[in-house]
Amino acid sequence: MRAARLLLPALVLLAACTDPAARSEAQPALAQPTRSPPETEADMKTSFAPVVKKAAPAVVNISARRIVRRQADPFWDMFGLGAPRGRVEGSLGSGVIVRADGVIVTNNHVVAGGQEIIVALADRREFPAKLLLADERTDLAVLKIDLGEERLPVLAIDDSTDAEVGDLVLAIGNPFGVGQTVTTGIISALNRTADPSGDAAASYIQTDAAINPGNSGGALVDMDGDLIGINSFIVSRSGTSSGVGFAMPAAMVRRVVETAVGGGQRVERPWLGARTQTVTAEIARSIGMSAPQGVLVADIWAGGAAARAGLRQGDVILSVDDQAVSDVGGLNYAVGTRRLGETLRLGVRRENGSTATLNLRAEAPPATPARDEQLLSGRNPFDGATVVNLSPAVADELGVDPFQGPGVMVIRVGRGFSMNAGLRPGDMIRSVNGREIRTVRDLMGAATAGAETGAWQVTIQRNGQPVTANFRL
Repeated sequence: MRAARLLLPALVLLAACTDPAARSEAQPALAQPTRSPPETEADMKTSFAPVVKKAAPAVVNISARRIVRRQADPFWDMFGLGAPRGRVEGSLGSGVIVRADGVIVTNNHVVAGGQEIIVALADRREFPAKLLLADERTDLAVLKIDLGEERLPVLAIDDSTDAEVGDLVLAIGNPFGVGQTVTTGIISALNRTADPSGDAAASYIQTDAAINPGNSGGALVDMDGDLIGINSFIVSRSGTSSGVGFAMPAAMVRRVVETAVGGGQRVERPWLGARTQTVTAEIARSIGMSAPQGVLVADIWAGGAAARAGLRQGDVILSVDDQAVSDVGGLNYAVGTRRLGETLRLGVRRENGSTATLNLRAEAPPATPARDEQLLSGRNPFDGATVVNLSPAVADELGVDPFQGPGVMVIRVGRGFSMNAGLRPGDMIRSVNGREIRTVRDLMGAATAGAETGAWQVTIQRNGQPVTANFRL
């Protein structure tokens, strides 16, 4: 099995892209979902047409064009023949209008790297789009097209929690570039964490509605005609639909859209402030639970949100705002979709078997110590490596375990001795010549001091294991 992003590649010609007009200062609110079903029960039993008529006008086609550079041929350059040094590539996908002033949400992988983004409306008019925000972790991107005073049809974002396995859904998009297509199915599962990027904070809606390459960024709608998810990827042996598709739920879609229209450059996600692990059958037996459920708290960040809420090591988190959590991904998603400053109710099982309800304030991960990202150079084993102070905020950005810190992490290795020394991104530098390294400033001082003798003993932590090596330059 392999997970496939629903991206449809195509070779296209590069056209000039005019910048859309600046966004209006008056930003209308996101449309609110309605709870009015199709006209009659009989209509629902015989046709999905009432739902399609409501939803389809707000689903668009998206094409992104980019120039892929290639190495120049010195033969052509020698004679000044000006051989092309790049080729034009493109991708096709789908998107959803979520605000009447032209705000559109799609998948990030549809538009990533695109120098020109074109949106085709349901009536076949085409407009250049401006990228407001790209969020790689959720694979969502928010675009804006300018139509002056014209108001566009929208899909209301339904981020309620009343969706159930077995509910009927429609998938609307542009598979294989054939044009707008509607397929139907059911919600096969909720809170799936089968993210191909490995993001531990993802929690998807699984559906058997047929979705294929080109459906990326399209709408998953309920029988009220409201948006409940953005179709993102499939699991398939062939790369085409096998009835196992995944959509990013509307709660996260709303958070990304609100950030984009508010002028934010990145989505700030609340951080629990605890290291957790899914309760397995073995863990459940060891702590006296009758069945595996919830998430075990393995460690607490001192002074963090979890600590202030009264969460303890050994607690099992069973629910967030009365919604059961079954694994780490589901817990991180439940916390991560809340707005900063909101209060969450955690249902907790204590080590002694009693239960408690704790109130946790949603807060951004702390950014201490300061980031201090540096590209190191000079006569030392770290030449060519880019390092950073690891704080919870940086760990959240990089998708790594913040409990490795505080300390200094290697995030890139370029040309220089560090590549020959075997340093890798993700390595934590723990000591140099017996000196503990807690900050980038510590590392730079130790590297300079070692240059006096030309000898360095370096201890790093890789995949949780310490590794010590000696270098002489």
